[in-house]
Amino acid sequence: MARMVNAFILNLSCPDRTGIVHAVSGFLLEQGANIEEAAQYNDPDTGLFFMRVQFAGDALSLDALKVDLAVFAASFGMAWQLHRRDGQMKTVLMVSKEGHCLNDLLFRWKSGLLPIHIAAIISNHRDFYQLAASYNVPFHHIPVSAATKAQAEEKQLDIIRAEGAELVVLARYMQVLSDNLCRELSGKAINIHHSFLPSFKGAKPYYQAHDRGVKLIGATAHYVTADLDEGPIIEQDVARVDHSKTVEDLTAQGRDTESQVLARAVKWHSEHRILLNGHKTVIFK
Repeated sequence: MARMVNAFILNLSCPDRTGIVHAVSGFLLEQGANIEEAAQYNDPDTGLFFMRVQFAGDALSLDALKVDLAVFAASFGMAWQLHRRDGQMKTVLMVSKEGHCLNDLLFRWKSGLLPIHIAAIISNHRDFYQLAASYNVPFHHIPVSAATKAQAEEKQLDIIRAEGAELVVLARYMQVLSDNLCRELSGKAINIHHSFLPSFKGAKPYYQAHDRGVKLIGATAHYVTADLDEGPIIEQDVARVDHSKTVEDLTAQGRDTESQVLARAVKWHSEHRILLNGHKTVIFK
């Protein structure tokens, strides 16, 4: 029989100084851990050091590691997170009436391409209840209006909490989240914006782009914050277009780009590859 190996991911950040990599490696050696992957970054602008380490070992214990890490990290002023590597991140998807990103994420999940478990889908419309059923995912229809927004968000939070969701993905959910909900989901909610931020914000971005005769269209995945569309950017991509493209062409090409950008952001988050650096991100791909 193959022996059981406990595998973990450690993310950390702290003021930069000499000897951090040596100290982290030594700490893990003392724990009986074998380092399988490591990446680091020194930010010259902030003076901060970032590191991600994947490691494994027969006798490693999550609880014991956390106790020892707390002592070790204190001397460096480290902020750190420790995760098991073998788990699927519990995820709730939110969507409105455009389903390309939803469909893409469901397919990638069922194909084993994303280390997540989609526990529920929340929507302010009924359009995708059959799609959810085809993947055997609970579908929650929660209408939202100006008068019912607060109550609707409470219902959404109840579902997110009940599912133990570690990640919430706004897969073209076209409602502005309240400041309270943004704070509740801080660092674990990803939005896909249908343009290459910060250009063409607001409604009908592809109409704006077409009217301006753009040569590039794009999409931006970012963390959700109370500042609308201003959260830390995770991933962006663009596609080239020209004068011959109609609004419908731009929309179709943009949807493909949105799906790909969002999928990469979800993958990196669920693999614990993203560290926040103020209003920016450090991503160890």
